[in-house]
Amino acid sequence: MDDLILQTLLPTSHDLGGFKVHRTLPHKERTTIGPFIFFDQMGPAHLPEGGGIDVRSHPHINLATVTYLFAGAIDHRDSLGTFRTIEPGAVNLMTAGRGISHSERSPTALRPAGPELSGIQTWLALPSAKEEMDPAFEHVPKADLPVVEGSGATARVVMGSLWGATSPVTCHSETIYADIHLLAGGSMPIDPEADERALYVAEGEASLDGLTLAPQSLYVLRPGISATLRSNRGAHVMLCGGAPLDGPRHVWWNFVSSRRERLREARQDWKAGRFPLPPDDRDEFIPLPEVPKTVSYP
Repeated sequence: MDDLILQTLLPTSHDLGGFKVHRTLPHKERTTIGPFIFFDQMGPAHLPEGGGIDVRSHPHINLATVTYLFAGAIDHRDSLGTFRTIEPGAVNLMTAGRGISHSERSPTALRPAGPELSGIQTWLALPSAKEEMDPAFEHVPKADLPVVEGSGATARVVMGSLWGATSPVTCHSETIYADIHLLAGGSMPIDPEADERALYVAEGEASLDGLTLAPQSLYVLRPGISATLRSNRGAHVMLCGGAPLDGPRHVWWNFVSSRRERLREARQDWKAGRFPLPPDDRDEFIPLPEVPKTVSYP
């Protein structure tokens, strides 16, 4: 195991009323893998009839969010005036830069039957030189993401370059991100294409060079190793990573920054109503938490 795995990050799981969220980043043992500073698996779940998710408008700074669904759909609205429905296999990349707010809700049309919800939500810390860039939103359809074939396996390249294919999704720093599906008996090579890499089994059963990988755990790979991902019964696995961050990051609530004072500014701006809200979703927003807790991540 020591030859392959540098760390195993076990999840913190929460029931959010009808669906579970498994969080492996940030973690007390390690808080970043490449630019990834937040890693959540949502579901899988089938929400009650007439229900859905309603994440009210909330702010971000100095990071980019990546939403990638396995099942279901989410309506995204942001303070740039963007409205976009994301569906399985597509990518929503929202770059907060100097500041953005957004909401995430189940589409109205899916609520009567009870919407499905399954996917991965991640945050990427921006390089310090880009933290205050203009906010932006990018949607890349499933059909535009390259798919690579393995032996009884397929991998969709979500971000970066892997297995000789390159995703069109913008990368603000060196990033790799892939969605791997293994059939029963399938395999996929995992090569050292980034300094920091991790594997996450979202569903099913998988192993890496004979080492069993437990679902909902993030396995940080030792730098430079090559190995083969396999499954006897089928699996759904995410690969993430990239270049190390260019310095420590501080995190408070939905804010990430290399500068602690920037978090204070963002906190004051949200409390004072100086963040713009999505123009078609102004009625509700998440208030600033009362007790600030700032965490520094090297």
